Amino acid sequence: MVSSSTPSAPRPFPPGVHVPSLTWFRNDRTQEIDWDVQTKHLEFLASSGLHGIVLAGTNGEAITLTPEEKSKLVRTTREIAVRLGRPDLPITMGCGGGCTRDVIAETVLAHKAGADFGLVLVPSYFHFALDSDAIVSFFEELADSSPVPVVIYNFPGVAAGLDVNSEMLSRLGRHANIVGVKLTCGGIAKVARVAAEFEPDQFAVLAGQSDWLVPAMSVGGVGTITGVANLYPRVCLEIFDLFRAGQVKEAEAAQLRLAKMEWGFGKGGINGTKWVVAKLLGYPLEGCHCRRPYPVYADPEKHAWIMGTVQPLQETEQKRSQAATE
Repeated sequence: MVSSSTPSAPRPFPPGVHVPSLTWFRNDRTQEIDWDVQTKHLEFLASSGLHGIVLAGTNGEAITLTPEEKSKLVRTTREIAVRLGRPDLPITMGCGGGCTRDVIAETVLAHKAGADFGLVLVPSYFHFALDSDAIVSFFEELADSSPVPVVIYNFPGVAAGLDVNSEMLSRLGRHANIVGVKLTCGGIAKVARVAAEFEPDQFAVLAGQSDWLVPAMSVGGVGTITGVANLYPRVCLEIFDLFRAGQVKEAEAAQLRLAKMEWGFGKGGINGTKWVVAKLLGYPLEGCHCRRPYPVYADPEKHAWIMGTVQPLQETEQKRSQAATE
């Protein structure tokens, strides 16, 4: 039973391409957020036509951010969206913690800051004790108390291997305040099973990367939350729009081109992603580092490799950007 603190009819999670925004830090001892670069990047994302922005996700280095920083990121993003004529731009905040109480507190923080949704990983420090019943109970207790609708973030790679399987999603998707799942597990069959059971406005299924957006949409997925959109938002949007318009062959061809490029983000990691995004968007390279102890992406051979892998779609993105402004 959803408590009175939660909306009686939660907003469905919007279909489309959502970006987990990078977080930019100063290159000094304290590594505070560089709000000048951060603002510039959020302006780029909000003006690109993306369907939503996710803050304090994996690409945003959530585990390193304080509650105050998360709150300011949400408020800053909303201010930018309003200024750019997109006051209703969906904003999702990563809500995490080591225990249920702390994650609930993060959803309250997200609500107060003005976020629309909370993206939630399974707490994994005590992974050895968390069976499927415990994980389901966690999400249900969270959703009972959260003032924002909950999107499950299934990413076993950063949650000590814990996986929210199809049976668990079948139960969790029936909770009125759980509105979707981001599948960074890459489970295309899981997309199909969930989509066969729920309407998207009840429980939405999103690909965790854009390199399998077309396969996910072909079996009922409604979009993606993809780090690639930090650099190539309009390329990602083109794939989504082509598929929705029934131009499947064109969408598939664009998907193949993107998948080749996306390997740069996957192999490069967050530090490689930040380096190449800064390089191609003209941000200061001295400020592209992750918060320590994440290592600096400093190897010239790696620089050359990721540029060679990622750069081929730059011209396509620029053409899409020019067309959008004409």
